[in-house]
Order: sequence, then C-alpha cells, then structure tokens
Amino acid sequence: MLEETRKKITIVLPSFNEEENIEGIYNTLNNLFNEKLIKYDYDYLFIDNHSKDNTREIIRNLSKKDKHIKAIFNAKNFGQFNSPFYAMIHTISDATILMATDFQDPIDLIPTFVKEWEDGYKICAAQKKKSNENAFLLFFKKIYYSLIKKFSNVDQIPMFTGFGLYDKEFINILKDLNDPTPFLRGIVAEYGYKVKIIPYTQGKRKNGKTSNNFLSLYDAAMLSFTSYTKMGLRIATFFGFICSMLSLLIGIIYLIMKLIWWDRFPAGTIPMLLGMLFLGSIQIFFIGLLGEYILSMNQRIMNRPLVIEEERINFTDEI
Repeated sequence: MLEETRKKITIVLPSFNEEENIEGIYNTLNNLFNEKLIKYDYDYLFIDNHSKDNTREIIRNLSKKDKHIKAIFNAKNFGQFNSPFYAMIHTISDATILMATDFQDPIDLIPTFVKEWEDGYKICAAQKKKSNENAFLLFFKKIYYSLIKKFSNVDQIPMFTGFGLYDKEFINILKDLNDPTPFLRGIVAEYGYKVKIIPYTQGKRKNGKTSNNFLSLYDAAMLSFTSYTKMGLRIATFFGFICSMLSLLIGIIYLIMKLIWWDRFPAGTIPMLLGMLFLGSIQIFFIGLLGEYILSMNQRIMNRPLVIEEERINFTDEI
C-alpha cells in the first residue's frame, strides 16, 4: 500500500532587524511541528527587508543546518506590505501561514488554524480582540478599523493584521492579482471565501524594538482608506455643497439685513475673514485627501515590481 502524501505547510516570516528573535522563533516553530503537527511536512520562508543588523547572517547559518529554511533577501527595504505579500506568492505548499517574527502573533494558534483548514476553510484570519500593546494606540486602532469597516466598499475584518492561514487556492488568487501596492487585509476582505475568523490576544514583542512608527501606521491607514473606500471623496463633495448653500444663505440674510437697516447695520469684514479662513482650511484638507487618492492611483499605474531580490537561499522547488 502506497504511503499517503503528507500535506505541506509553509510559514512565512517577514523580518527587519530581528536578530534577537530569529533563532527563538525558529526553535519554537520546530518544537510545534515535531510535537503537535507531526503528520505535516513543513518549511519556513524568511523574507528579509534589508536588515541592518545580523539578521541575515543568522538566517544564513540556520539555513546551512536545516534545509527546511528558505530565504529571500531584498535588495532594499520595499515596505511592510510588499515584502510579506511577495513571499506568500512564492510558496507552493498546500497552506501558507503568515506571522510576525517578533512573537506578537501567538504560535500556539497555528494548530487551531490547521484544524479549521482541515475542516474546509480556505482562510483562517486571526482577529485581535485584546492586546498588550500601548492602550492609547490600541484605542485609536479600534476607531480606525471601525471607520474602515463602516465606510469600506467590502466587508472588512476589524483588527485583522494579516496573521493567519491561507489555502493554496487563495494563494493562487494572490499570484494572479498583479497589484504593485497590495494591501493583504483588504484583499482578504474582497476576494477571500470560506473565511474562519479566530480571535486572539496579541502579546508584546519578545526582543528588540518595533520598526513601526507614526509614518508607517499612517501609510497603512491611508492605503486602506484610498483602496477600499469612496467616502473621503464623497464627504468632500457633500461638505462642499453644504458649505456653498450655507454661504449663499448667509449672504442673502446679510443683504436683507443691510437693506432694512442700511445706516445701522455695518456688515464688517470679520465674518467674511472667518468664513474665508474656514473654507480655505477645509479646501486644503480635502486637496490633501485627494492627493492621497492620486498617489495610490499613481503607484498602481507605474506598476513597479513588488520586490527586487538580492539573494535566495535553499530554493530548489519550481514555483
């Protein structure tokens, strides 16, 4: 009797200056597969976004000892979205799991992903219900996700960062997208099917410092907003119409009052000045918002490559 072919799972691990976490995440994942997922074949795909520390050297050393480790080293830093997406579309396993290398995504959730996948789900999306991160930052993230979910053209998954399991069928969809600015969270919401949402509590970074800052968080927010909502432009249209009607009404009232009390009613310049400053600031705000939409369109029109590779390690499979 022929031995049944084992299903294969690839763990995608994006890295940027994670020298203190690489060996730890590798050892912990090894223990998981050797103890709880022994019937599955597996490999790890590290994609390094041009780290400046010893991250690459550690990955090289591990890959020499263990052929389960594959690696892609980017020639430059191509951002927090392009790099993991690029790694995902270069997997050929039956399932791909995307997770952070800093231990914030709980490894103990992987067996749950696999069980739900075996039950027929094509995507197991981890939804962050609680977090040990900064409470102030978490509060604003919840507001942001609520607004995106409310105004988006598709049914977004609140507090979903991309951590989860993706069946090969969905990975093939990603390969066909040809999107130069992929936003995985929105793509899952738009094209994902048979999705199982699994709540979890996000932990703290085990070692090192996060590379996220205000600009990277803002970039993520605006990419989502401009890619999956029309509300920004429509608010500008509606607000402009309302302001123009109010201005016309105030102008008519001022004219009537001046005609009735010609000698006693000085129209003055202060109301006009305040009105001009208000409308001017609103115009600048919406011009900036329009610029964000144009920037998003421009990036897609240029159709630049997601990533330029500098080096590959242990890639022997055809993809």
